[in-house]
Amino acid sequence: MDRSGPSLVIGFDLTRTQARLQTVSRHRENLASLLAGFPGGQMTERLAAAVPIDEFIGNIEALTAWPEPDSVAWEESFQTLAMEMIRDAERSERLLSGEDDELVVRDSELMDVLEPAWSGDLTAFQCRDVAKLVSLGHGANFSVPGAGKTRVALAGFSVLRGRGRVTRMLVVCPKSAYEAWQEESQKCFTGGLDVQVFDGRSTLAADVLLVNYERLDRSLGVITEWIESAPTMMILDEAHRMKLGTAGVYGAACMALGPLSTIRMILTGTPAPNGPKDLESLFAFVWPGRGKRVVNEAIDGGNLVHASRVLKPLYTRTTKQELGLPPVSLKMRMVDLPPLHREIYDAIVGRYTQRAERSRSDFDSLGKTVLRLIMAATSPALLAQGATKYEPLSLQVPPLEIPPSDPLYSLLGSLAEYEMPPKYQEVLAIVKENSAQGRKTLVWASFVRSISTLETLLGDFRPAVVHGGTADREEQIDFFRSDPDCLVLISNPATLGEGISLHQVCHDAVYVDRDFQAGRFLQSLDRIHRLGLAPDTETRVTVLATRHTVDEVVAMRLNEKLEFMGKLLDDASVQQLGDPFEEPSVIAGMDAADVKALLRHVQKPELS
Repeated sequence: MDRSGPSLVIGFDLTRTQARLQTVSRHRENLASLLAGFPGGQMTERLAAAVPIDEFIGNIEALTAWPEPDSVAWEESFQTLAMEMIRDAERSERLLSGEDDELVVRDSELMDVLEPAWSGDLTAFQCRDVAKLVSLGHGANFSVPGAGKTRVALAGFSVLRGRGRVTRMLVVCPKSAYEAWQEESQKCFTGGLDVQVFDGRSTLAADVLLVNYERLDRSLGVITEWIESAPTMMILDEAHRMKLGTAGVYGAACMALGPLSTIRMILTGTPAPNGPKDLESLFAFVWPGRGKRVVNEAIDGGNLVHASRVLKPLYTRTTKQELGLPPVSLKMRMVDLPPLHREIYDAIVGRYTQRAERSRSDFDSLGKTVLRLIMAATSPALLAQGATKYEPLSLQVPPLEIPPSDPLYSLLGSLAEYEMPPKYQEVLAIVKENSAQGRKTLVWASFVRSISTLETLLGDFRPAVVHGGTADREEQIDFFRSDPDCLVLISNPATLGEGISLHQVCHDAVYVDRDFQAGRFLQSLDRIHRLGLAPDTETRVTVLATRHTVDEVVAMRLNEKLEFMGKLLDDASVQQLGDPFEEPSVIAGMDAADVKALLRHVQKPELS
């Protein structure tokens, strides 16, 4: 470039997922200074830099400091995208300020603006949600699981396609949700929609393209071409999976593709399981360049009632009260560790006290520590076996190495001869009591080895078993649903916590253990408490916890997280789940506050 040409050219990079800034030699230092305003940006060549599109739009005013503003050139396609995103951000500002509260579509008018091919039934609250989301343009549906978010999204697609805004949908979701999208697409449209699962190639003919979060990052190039070849509505189903935003692999891929789509929508019943940071990433996807700032400004000061009121114009939520579901009876049974089990647990805590302090900034080490403490609070025998290859990645931990000279070595070796873990005894008693009443029980246990132990212990009840290594998963689920002699299903929330309904046949659940992931806990609860329950159905959930162990730390932190999310969403039912009624007895996802609570626990001089 010479002095008569542009001093700065702004456009897409080769992947079309980032902004590319190209300058000339005399402005190399100016480009470096400009880049300082974009933490996610980096120099890619001597005179070129790349910046995430969301971040670039969010701080676009930084360009006013460019020394030759009149010689800045924009690639036409990128300028069009940037202007559209700025208009979206301005629209969100008007919505938040109350200046733009006129709905484009009203609930009562919705059936008139759906395509003639639409054939699905919609409840009153679904009509309300569709109308609001279509009126927002881009939006978030935070309705509880079972409220029909898939159908609401398809109805929104029908309205927007009928108006010529979009022609097809990209749905990013867990594999377990594929079936729901395929079935609903056939039920809701006469003749159905062409729904295809992404197989690594661009499928131009598809009305709906399904891709899972794990595959998205590896397929950015092909999917970018697919989105840009026609006006596309991009949906993130179970959107809490990208809560890390650009700091995570899933989130970075979603954030790269989002600005390229014509319409963006997120679906999740658990939008902020760990606090406001989760919500920042979700809104940043919906409104690139503005969403994160909106959340920060709303939450600033810590008044969650105010934040809820401020953010409400930007999302829709159907609560369980609106669904008319009978309440959940949530109880916690505290059990005491028998003497030898207690001795082992206390010895293990003693081993981790100094180690946890040394590694307080090392989440990987702390994660292994908390997993081992959760294991020890359930059954110390789990510690000696290590993870199986079927353990979810977040739960994988090697066996606890204990030298034969360590007194703990002999304690572990003799435990099985004297004591059955009290939690397992409780599970057996609960399943036995439920079976006598003809009620099936869903047993949640985090670790595959614990599931295997329970499978043997509950053998008389013909258990179905589902974990990461289960080859015949659908057969096991069908066995539980259809066989009257199968009275228990044993699984872990990491495997079966999303995308499946069991409320038709099961109304009792037991948690052998829990971790710090509030979203996973809520999702798993909703497997048996969903739309379609009879008004007189009694749904009973029992959480098992051992006194003076990490279980109490987990319960306390889950309570705080559910309290936060319930206040933010103005949903009392979520807050109530954090405070179960206690009845007598018969990393996982850690954040900084979890770490502090864990360190306080292992640093106590006495636990009993």
